[in-house]
Amino acid sequence: MRVAVLADIHANLPALEAVLADVDARGADRIVLLGDIAGGPLPAETLDRLAGLGDRAVWVHGNGERELVDAFDGRPGEGPGAADAAECAGLIDQRHRDLMAGLPMTVTLDVDGLGPVLFCHATPRRDDEFVLVDSPVARWRAVLGGVGERLVVCGHTHMPFDRLAGGRRVVNPGSVGMAYGPAGAYWALLGDGTVQLRRTAYDATAAAARIAASAHPRAAAWAGEYVTSPYGDAEALEAFAGFTRD
Repeated sequence: MRVAVLADIHANLPALEAVLADVDARGADRIVLLGDIAGGPLPAETLDRLAGLGDRAVWVHGNGERELVDAFDGRPGEGPGAADAAECAGLIDQRHRDLMAGLPMTVTLDVDGLGPVLFCHATPRRDDEFVLVDSPVARWRAVLGGVGERLVVCGHTHMPFDRLAGGRRVVNPGSVGMAYGPAGAYWALLGDGTVQLRRTAYDATAAAARIAASAHPRAAAWAGEYVTSPYGDAEALEAFAGFTRD
């Protein structure tokens, strides 16, 4: 079995479409959706596209799904994502809410040549915890305590990496729809004993125009901030550093 891992799509449908075409070209059998799927400019369309994958898709919830379901149900949170969730909640229907509700926090799949692999959005214990590529080994040991799998794949921080952490291998595929760093849509392909960090190019100008035409209240600004002029990795690491303490 070969597994494609798509994290942090953030309802950037043009980026998702480019990645799915690449995934198909590379013969992935399963597609793990690693959370923070619909928080962005085209949430309903993105969820409908992914629902069409049927049993080929394996869903994991992130903080974005939790926050969006709460906002749809009239229970807005107070965290940094609450305002974004409220904006997106008005753009989805009940079927989209039900698709996101009750998704697991972790999933384990047996991947050819790699054995059991644990997939989660942020960490196995929380859907909103920040652990970075440069976090010390002691931090990784704390968040992975009790995990039996030797390979863990997580998202949430939108930057790809592949590192050892206290005897385990930890992989982040990066973000499909809100990448920090060089332009493109990031994902990973696992199988045949290897882990490939992939970047799919897509037309940012055309994607921004399509996003700007959506019903999202900040569509044009969102496209400018995350598609045509994305943040760099150094900026993101500096911003996230304050959230990496327990």
